[in-house]
Amino acid sequence: MGESQGTKAGETRYRARALPFLASKWPARVRVLIGVAAIVLGVLLVSRPSSSLQTLTAYTGVSLALSGVGDLLDARGMTGRRPAFESPWVHRVLGGFWICAGILIALWRGLAMDVLIVVVGVSLALSGGLRIVRALRGGTDSRAASALLGVSDIVFSSLVWWWPDVTLLLVAALFGVRTVRFGISQLTQVFQERRQPRPRGAVGGWRAGRWPRLLGAVAALALALGCAGVGVQLRSGSPALEPFYTAPADVPAQPGRLVHSEPFDRAVPTGARAWRILYTTTNTAGSPVVASGLVIVPVASVPGGHKVIAWAHGTTGYARDCAPTLLTDPLGSGAFPSRDAVIANGWAIVSTDYAGMGTSGPQPYIIGEGEGRSVLDSVRAARQLTEAQLNSETVVWGHSQGGHAALWSGQIAPAYAPDVRLDGVVAMAPASDTIGLVRSLPSLKGGSALAAFVIAAYSATYPDVNFNSYVLPSARTMVREMATRCRSNPDEFVSILTALSLDNDQGILAADPAQGPLGAKLRENIPTGHTEAPLLLAQGLADQLIRPDMQSAYVSSLCAAGEHVDYRQFAGRDHLSLVADTSPLMPQLLSWTTDRFAGKPSQASCTRS
Repeated sequence: MGESQGTKAGETRYRARALPFLASKWPARVRVLIGVAAIVLGVLLVSRPSSSLQTLTAYTGVSLALSGVGDLLDARGMTGRRPAFESPWVHRVLGGFWICAGILIALWRGLAMDVLIVVVGVSLALSGGLRIVRALRGGTDSRAASALLGVSDIVFSSLVWWWPDVTLLLVAALFGVRTVRFGISQLTQVFQERRQPRPRGAVGGWRAGRWPRLLGAVAALALALGCAGVGVQLRSGSPALEPFYTAPADVPAQPGRLVHSEPFDRAVPTGARAWRILYTTTNTAGSPVVASGLVIVPVASVPGGHKVIAWAHGTTGYARDCAPTLLTDPLGSGAFPSRDAVIANGWAIVSTDYAGMGTSGPQPYIIGEGEGRSVLDSVRAARQLTEAQLNSETVVWGHSQGGHAALWSGQIAPAYAPDVRLDGVVAMAPASDTIGLVRSLPSLKGGSALAAFVIAAYSATYPDVNFNSYVLPSARTMVREMATRCRSNPDEFVSILTALSLDNDQGILAADPAQGPLGAKLRENIPTGHTEAPLLLAQGLADQLIRPDMQSAYVSSLCAAGEHVDYRQFAGRDHLSLVADTSPLMPQLLSWTTDRFAGKPSQASCTRS
């Protein structure tokens, strides 16, 4: 009876790890083949987190289902009078439960990933608590090690909730390592059995001595505290939302209304003063919302008021707290070019954060109508700031995501904001071909982080774009976490690490983004409309993010449609160096803008240089 109970306890212990238990009963030749296969598979999985997690999920599901089958078989063989908890019907219920759980986990992998985080976090917390209780009640030999291991488990548990994507990466890597270790153990056991046979059904193992266990516990606690310290350091640079960004109880329906403003002094260019503003705009769905922004003007007044550079910033992140006005350098974070020259020319800068950055609601990331409205309404609102002394002349500048916003601003201005006079539009390395961009991201190092922003924005903005339809189950938690981090914050390092790990494997996409509802919406957001204002489009020929061939094809499509585009290409310049102060674009940008403000006619046809 005691042997039977011990065997059942062992079976329960290995419910989620069926293979080691089953392998112990198989012939030596089969176990050698399993060992070799496990080593090869484990080596492959260590550096492929997505594949590793999918394999782990399937393995766990199959293991649970097999354990359920074992319960059903046990129930068939039970005879005689037994306690209630060992009756056949209990085994049938348990067997059915484990079979259903295994099938659910194996098939519904997205849920399994979310559950995995909970299981790891709760298991570590319970393990830590039990170890501490054991330390309080145990003997002196085990007390210190148990206490240290208990504290380290609790610290690791808190890190699981803090960094769920890192947890999945570690679980994926550890599963690969354990798979290799399992393969080695199978080979080792087979060779050992040839010298000294072991009892059939034994799984094997070893027990550490007192001092190795204590040293291991000290190392575990040191690692836990070190990881916690790094986590605190990474989180410490993240900006905090402020009451300034809270929308009023009743948002005015009229777009471009200044709600409130306050002086701003962080990273303001020399010889300038600034205000942070909150204003009304219209989101992609056509509903009134609020957005924040920055107004920067030269200290020296100009007769007739300051001409305006309406700045559409490049990617700073997707999350609400990634608004440039919350970051250390509001202009630099979005790659604003030649700020000192702009102020020296007596021009003002009106920079939108975009709706949903700083303020609540989804950001219109690479979503044209929402971006363009945020830009145009920021100019409307800034004019109501009497201290700024702005005039009616405006040229829109934008880079990358902001280049996309600038193109859309020029296209929708006549209908949406006819009171905003646009003297010109400058799009620098714009994300013009949304389909081509999103399709190319998986081939770029770290491109998954940008893809996460796009999918987060489109699934939050368009009801027919389903997040789960386009993201692999094993990557969903990581994509959600990447979408919460800002590009200039210390914790972006975690997103880069995650993106590189995913890009080395299957990436994050479960389906072609150019197909289905996402593809349709991406096409809708390609800026193919008419722009009345003169248009300058600049592109670096060494740009790997916005590829020159995609940009040239976009310009060709505009020219074929009869649009007037001044297209300038710069050899040796990549995505960011194009807008550096030393870029050959800078003097051309300032000269072109000066001519537009002076009312000089622009090139009346498509040109390339």
